[in-house]
Amino acid sequence: MFCKRILFLRCLSFFFDNNYQKFTQRLEMQTNIKPIQMVDLQGQYAQIKTEVLRGIEEVIESAAFIQGKAVKDFSQELAQYTGAKFVIPCANGTDALQIALMALNLQPDDEIILPAFTYIATVEVAALLKLKMVLVEVDENTFNIDPEALKKAITPKTKVIIPVHLYGQCANMEAIMEIAQANQLYVIEDTAQAIGSVYTFKNNIKKQAGTMGTIGTTSFFPSKNLGCYGDGGAIFTDDEHLAKKMQMIANHGQEKKYYHDIIGINSRLDTLQAAILRAKLPHLDTYSQKRQDVADYYDAQLASIDALDIPSRNAQSTHVFHQYTLKINDGRRDALKKFLEDAGIPTMIYYPLPIHFQKAFHFLGYQKGAFPLSESLCEKVISLPIHTEMETSQMEYIVEKVISFFQK
Repeated sequence: MFCKRILFLRCLSFFFDNNYQKFTQRLEMQTNIKPIQMVDLQGQYAQIKTEVLRGIEEVIESAAFIQGKAVKDFSQELAQYTGAKFVIPCANGTDALQIALMALNLQPDDEIILPAFTYIATVEVAALLKLKMVLVEVDENTFNIDPEALKKAITPKTKVIIPVHLYGQCANMEAIMEIAQANQLYVIEDTAQAIGSVYTFKNNIKKQAGTMGTIGTTSFFPSKNLGCYGDGGAIFTDDEHLAKKMQMIANHGQEKKYYHDIIGINSRLDTLQAAILRAKLPHLDTYSQKRQDVADYYDAQLASIDALDIPSRNAQSTHVFHQYTLKINDGRRDALKKFLEDAGIPTMIYYPLPIHFQKAFHFLGYQKGAFPLSESLCEKVISLPIHTEMETSQMEYIVEKVISFFQK
């Protein structure tokens, strides 16, 4: 029975893979357009293959697979790029958030304020550490945490604010930092989607995403703007004491091998992944510019469609467009998604449920209607393909199909 089931699954997989290949080949023959992907990592790799393979080969020849030279070199190079005094590489972006929270000596039931509209990792680690999560509404234009809602949520038990720089641009850090300083709160920036974004304060001081708060965190998941070929993450801070503590936490709570001074975890950036990231980091600004060029094209072609809103751009922050996310206002978001996918255009919904609707977080006690804007966004947002290797013909085809849908 088991063998028959395996055979069935293989046949099913072959059927779908074969049909998808036939579909994309048909699309290419009919339109002279390469198959469209949300992220074209293969195309990007082809451009930097020599650099990547050289870095991997150096690691293998050294056999220093854990905490090898490439990890230290990448940490220094990323610090130089971002302007952060200290960069602590770790295993992934979720670990980065957990390590940051662990370093702040928080107690169970200390309150953390974060947006209701975000990826689950932001709240997941707070739950694991038994901290009290206080959700707040987001800004209706940028979808980032709303400073006015943030102000109203502060209580004597509030200890941390976690702004998420969603889709590729910074939250209103001017207002957030003023609120944090006035209330003596820590700020942990979740910049997994916005590395390379630059925020300009009213005094014209410019800061990279992840370097404005007490601590910044990021992810190097393969599809990120700076992504490795597996999992990876990093933590930023200008505080030397916190940097030392987070480095220890990430390495089993030890500074000296086999001497464990604090409770820690095992969260190290793999040396092979560090080598890949070193090859990609010098290209990050070029990658950001290419994404911005695609976004500019989409904006120009789609702005006149009444049924949708193109992404709003915060005047104080550059937008590196990890995602190009439309808001569909006529109730046909899901129909548009199916229409585009039938035409060979992949789309994604980031995110289909707000945090308080997730089954795992019903215990927070929020009811439907608690965050109407976040709940509405989950029914309206849709992200179009955007990446560094997009061709003009692909963008034209996507825009043509979006426009034709709304002309029906």
